[in-house]
Amino acid sequence: MFDMALLIPLAPFLMVAFIVWSKHQKSLEEKRIEATASQTAEQAAQYASRVAQLEDRVRVLERIVTDKGYDVATQIEALRDERRVDEADSGVSIDSISKESV
Repeated sequence: MFDMALLIPLAPFLMVAFIVWSKHQKSLEEKRIEATASQTAEQAAQYASRVAQLEDRVRVLERIVTDKGYDVATQIEALRDERRVDEADSGVSIDSISKESV
């Protein structure tokens, strides 16, 4: 049978061990939180960058669609003419210059 006389001197040592263990657990949890926060911040920056790129692309598309000086068919034809010139490797097409008058 355990004597209380034996447990009383061990109590301070057990309390110190518990305090050390709890501080260690707290520091581990703080490191885990910091790692998660840095990963989250990095992902947020990547998402913000991607959103900015997509917004730029949407602005360009809106400008193409709503611009009064050009219409989409003319731009598509100009791109086709450029592709033909690139395939022929003969320089700039004369037709593409006349089609691009603003």
